[in-house]
Amino acid sequence: MSQYLLLLYDNSSNLRSLSPEEMQKAFEKYMAWSKMPFTKGGKRLAEDHGRIMHPAPATGKSRVTDGPYSETKEVLGGFYLIEADSYDHAVELTHGHPHLEYGGAIEVRQIFGT
Repeated sequence: MSQYLLLLYDNSSNLRSLSPEEMQKAFEKYMAWSKMPFTKGGKRLAEDHGRIMHPAPATGKSRVTDGPYSETKEVLGGFYLIEADSYDHAVELTHGHPHLEYGGAIEVRQIFGT
């Protein structure tokens, strides 16, 4: 079986517009999905934008900037690692992810060598 990384992108205002009861229901759906037998792990990312490192050959040091800042409102919010037989199988398994129900996008990427 190959491993695939699911990168979860969303517009943070989508989930923020939910009532506390709807938010709890969404949380329960995400938790249930994370316990599926093919899911091997996952985490939500912190709300900061992280840092980007670029090579700076002239100085011999790396250049570090805040970011990434996207031109769109979608931001990377978390990830899951899953196992599947093929890309098609990984996509099929991902169709049931609650992130899609709440307006998010999921990028599916195969882990090299698996």
